[in-house]
Amino acid sequence: MNVLVINCGSSSLKFQLINSDSEAVLAKGLCERIGIDGRLTYQPAGGEKEVSDKAMPTHTEAIQFVIDALTNEKTGVVKSLDEIGAVGHRVVHGGEKFASSVVITDEVKKAVEECNDLAPLHNPANLIGVAACEKLMPGTPMVAVFDTAFHQTMPEKAYMYGLPYEYYEKYKVRRYGFHGTSHSYVSKRAAEILGVPYDQTKTIVCHLGNGSSISAVLNGKSVDTSMGLTPLEGLVMGTRSGDIDPAILEFIAKKENLDIAGLMNMLNKKSGVFGLSNNLSSDFRDLDAAAVDGNVPAKIALQVFAYRVAKYVGSYVAAMNGVDNIVFTAGIGENSGPVRADVLSYLGYLGIEVDEEANKKRGEEVMISTPDSKVKVLVVPTNEELAIARETVALL
Repeated sequence: MNVLVINCGSSSLKFQLINSDSEAVLAKGLCERIGIDGRLTYQPAGGEKEVSDKAMPTHTEAIQFVIDALTNEKTGVVKSLDEIGAVGHRVVHGGEKFASSVVITDEVKKAVEECNDLAPLHNPANLIGVAACEKLMPGTPMVAVFDTAFHQTMPEKAYMYGLPYEYYEKYKVRRYGFHGTSHSYVSKRAAEILGVPYDQTKTIVCHLGNGSSISAVLNGKSVDTSMGLTPLEGLVMGTRSGDIDPAILEFIAKKENLDIAGLMNMLNKKSGVFGLSNNLSSDFRDLDAAAVDGNVPAKIALQVFAYRVAKYVGSYVAAMNGVDNIVFTAGIGENSGPVRADVLSYLGYLGIEVDEEANKKRGEEVMISTPDSKVKVLVVPTNEELAIARETVALL
């Protein structure tokens, strides 16, 4: 079966067409600037990347251009829509309503809409993508795969905040966690590589990118993760602050005359390594280069990032009463040997020894701990699209 995987944002739409039998990517691409002017990037497997400007007033036009590209006589990869057996949609927030992926129905769409308050930038866009596909591909089964679902196995002691209980009862204010599709895929793949039973291993996954999160996966189930009600909690990230003393907000609001919107903009878009580096960059390649040149704020930003990651890893070792393997993934986790080395420098007490040559590798599956390390450390490139395709096929 060919599965079209859709990741729909407010003004963008990423897609991949995956053959579920071979798990090969037949084509992939991106629609950008939806509602502004529109640009389509399309690349068939083994073919050249095509970029074209196309008017995309809404997501419906964007989906239509994706379909046109996939079925194009010259560069398309299928002859007609009949060759696309299903569509898998990434949906960011499923709240407590969804602990697993589901076939999309009217009831499911209504339940996702009820979670809009928890993800106001993402869920409405995800639903727009679903509606556009339903309009252009009637009769094709569709599946929702939730970022939050994998973490619904967390116990109360991990997901409850130290707030009045009534806020949980009335508004479901609790920790949900994100990047669940990535954490699930990577933890399973690590067990496969190591040849150990997934349901009998303790894994810590470090998903490190512009948005970063860490999860504790005990015997195949997420028991804790660093992001919370929103993706703002947890690690210092590209532009997000991560954990801070809440009283800082009142202090800065008074000093800078900021309202709630201004504070949230500061925390989400002006903080993290970007803010720490004195607004130099949120790109770790820029920070690495600047630190080598003696830029002190850039060096501090990198140190803070690695230190926070190491602290979370240590806390999850405690949460699971041990750890068998630690896995790095996502843009920074897969490609930055120096960041991995900095994080692991705090974890010598676990009996970890780094294979320095292996740690120089980028973007590939590799064991970066030495054979005699008590805890295995791996790099596993994430593949959320493949995970969504697998979930879709499993349900259908």
